[in-house]
Amino acid sequence: MAAFRKFLPLFDRVLVERLTAETVTKGGIMLPEKSQGKVLQATVVAVGPGSKGHVQPVSVKVGEKVLLPEYGGTKVVLDDKDYFLFRDGDILGKYAE
Repeated sequence: MAAFRKFLPLFDRVLVERLTAETVTKGGIMLPEKSQGKVLQATVVAVGPGSKGHVQPVSVKVGEKVLLPEYGGTKVVLDDKDYFLFRDGDILGKYAE
């Protein structure tokens, strides 16, 4: 069973896994860690039921690729793997497939 299946976000929270940073350029040049920059793209792995009060569903679904803000989110470590927890309203957008 996957680690994130053991963790259920509450309310309008979204659990994401950041995509890995590119370590090699298209030309084949290896990039040092410091110059890679922060990855702002992630894949949604779990979503909460929606905000409390009147339940407003979360705007993303599991498996969608989303754009994250540069700062924010709460780091969650599940089975030695890093995930991040964001509020639905903090996610900047999603990529159309």
